[in-house]
Amino acid sequence: MKHKDGKYNSQPEKPFKIVPATLLVIVLCGFSFYLGGIFCSEKSRLEGKSVQYVSKTVSSPKEPAVDPLQIKSMAFQECSADFQDYTPCTDPRRWRKYGSHRLTFLERHCPPMLERKQCLVPPPDGYKPPIRWPKSRDECWYRNVPYNWINKQKSNQNWLRKQGEKFLFPGGGTMFPRGVGAYVDLMQDLIPEMRDGTVRTAIDTGCGVASWGGDLLDRGILTVSLAPRDNHEAQVQFALERGIPAILGVISTQRLPFPSNSFDMAHCSRCLIPWTEFGGIYLLEVHRILRPGGFWVLSGPPVNYENRWRGWNTTVEEQKSDYEKLEGLLTSMCFKMYAKKDDIAVWQKSSDSSCYNKLAEPDVYPAKCDDSLEPDSAWYTALRPCVVVPKPELKKSALESLPKWPERLQVAPERISNVPGGSSSALKHDDSKWKVRAKHYKKLLPALGTNEIRNVMDMNTVYGGFAAAVIDDPLWTMNVVSSYAANTLPVVYDRGLIGTYHDWCEAFSTYPRTYDLLHLDGLLTAESHRCDMKYVLLEMDRILRPKGYALIRESSYFIDAIASIAKGLRWSCHREDTEYGVAKEKLLVCQKKLWYSASSGSR
Repeated sequence: MKHKDGKYNSQPEKPFKIVPATLLVIVLCGFSFYLGGIFCSEKSRLEGKSVQYVSKTVSSPKEPAVDPLQIKSMAFQECSADFQDYTPCTDPRRWRKYGSHRLTFLERHCPPMLERKQCLVPPPDGYKPPIRWPKSRDECWYRNVPYNWINKQKSNQNWLRKQGEKFLFPGGGTMFPRGVGAYVDLMQDLIPEMRDGTVRTAIDTGCGVASWGGDLLDRGILTVSLAPRDNHEAQVQFALERGIPAILGVISTQRLPFPSNSFDMAHCSRCLIPWTEFGGIYLLEVHRILRPGGFWVLSGPPVNYENRWRGWNTTVEEQKSDYEKLEGLLTSMCFKMYAKKDDIAVWQKSSDSSCYNKLAEPDVYPAKCDDSLEPDSAWYTALRPCVVVPKPELKKSALESLPKWPERLQVAPERISNVPGGSSSALKHDDSKWKVRAKHYKKLLPALGTNEIRNVMDMNTVYGGFAAAVIDDPLWTMNVVSSYAANTLPVVYDRGLIGTYHDWCEAFSTYPRTYDLLHLDGLLTAESHRCDMKYVLLEMDRILRPKGYALIRESSYFIDAIASIAKGLRWSCHREDTEYGVAKEKLLVCQKKLWYSASSGSR
C-alpha cells in the first residue's frame, strides 16, 4: 500500500493492513462526532426557539377565546286574558285528569313538553304596581287580585274587605275574630320561646290570606304561608300581594318541598286538614319538617270541643273522640302537650332519643322509617306512614341547642358538615363574598334596599348568602335549592332563613306577578344540559311583577343569548361587569315592563 508520497512501506504485511484500518476507524468516528456535533448544535438552537415560543404561550393567563352563544332573536305572543292567573303545575283546567282521593288533583301536575305555553301571561285589566311595604300588609289593589268569591265568603270573618278600589285586611280569621294580634299575643303567652329569638322559622298550613304570618314578621319570626290552589281562590296570591312569604302547596300524597327538621314552629288554624285520617300520615309529615324541640300549634276542631262543638255541625261525643284520637297519634309520634288555653293547643316535638328508640319495637304504629328513605328527599317523594327519627349524631340541630336569632344567622350550623366541602370557614367565605356582591348590586340597582323591592327570590342559592347580606333591608328572600344540586337547604333553615326545593325545568309553585326581584347566579349555565333556557326565562317572566327586576349573573358565553330572549320578553336590560370585573362572568340587570293585553281596556 502506498503512502501519500508514493513510497512503499517496508514493514511486514500484517502490520501494514492493521494500522491503516485502525486509523480509518478513528477518522470515521471523529468525522461522525463532528457531524453529530453540528446536527445537535443546530437542533438545540431550533428547539431553543421552539421552547421559548411555547413557554411564552403557556405563560399567558388568557384562555383560548370562545365565541359567546348566539341565538336568533325571538318575540313571544301574549297569552289570552283567561291565563292572567295561570299556574302551570296546579292548573284547574287539568284537575279532572287526576284523582280526588286525598285531594291529589291539588298537587303538582306539570304539563308535558308539547303542552307548555310559550306566551306572556298578561296582567288583569286595570293592574297597578303593588302598594309598597309596610302599607301593603293592610291593603292591596282590588284589580291586582280581582277575586270576589273569597271576599263574599270570608268578609264576615274579617279575612278581608273590599272598599272602593282596594282590598283591606283587618287581620281577622276564623279562629281569631278579635284580630290576629290578640291571637298571637295569647300564643306567645303559651310559648315564651316566640319572644326571645328561639323561634325564628314557621310554617302556616292552610294560611288563608296569611294574616298570621304577616303579624309574626314584626315579632322577628319568618313564616312560610302554605295553601293549595283551591276553592278559596288565590290565598297565596293575596299573601304575596301583601308582601308576606307564601307558596302553593298541599299535604296530600307527596312530601312538602322542605328538608327534615327545619321549621321551629308549625301552625294550623282551622285549616281543615284531616289530621287523624289515613293513619295520621299528614301529622307524620308535619313531624318530619319540624325540628326536635319545635312546636305544633292547633286552633280549631277538635281543640276546646267542650265549648265549641255546637258551631261545628257535629256532636260533643264525636269531637271528644277526635280529640282523644289526635292526642294518641301525637303521643305515638313523640309529641308531648306543651300548653293549652281556650282555642289554642300546643304540642312540642321531643328531642329525647329514648322515645324514638321505642319506635323500633315490633308491632308499634307508627313505626320508625327505615334507612332506605332519605329524610330530606322531598321533591316528588311519596309520603310514608312512618316516623322520620332525628339523627342522634346531630346534637346541635334541636331548637333548644341553636343560637337565638339573630346570632343564629352568623353561626355555621352543624348540618353544614353533610354538604360536600361544607365547613365553618366555607360559610364565612361565602358570607364575605355575598356582602361584596350585594354592595355592588345596590350600585347597579338602587331600588334594592328600598321598599320598592319587597318579595325576593334567590333562584339557586347555596347557603343563603345573598339573603343574609340583605337581611337588614325591608325585604324577605325565598331561597331556592335545586333538587339536582347539593342539599344545602337544611343549612339555610338552620341559619334562620326560609326556602324550598325546586327543579327549574318546571314551573314554580306560585301565582303570576308575585316577586319584585329574581336573582340567579350561574343557574342557566349549570342547568343548560337539562333545561331549555327559553322556558326558564318565560317562567321568570310569569312570576315577576310588572316593573320588577331580574339580576342575572352568568358566564359570558350565555349572556348574549339571555339578553336576546329577554328582549323578546319585553324586558329592558343592560350588561354590567361583576364586582371584580372578571371577563368570564357578566351581570345582566333587567326590568320587566308593565304592559296590558291587546284586548284590555287599560291598554
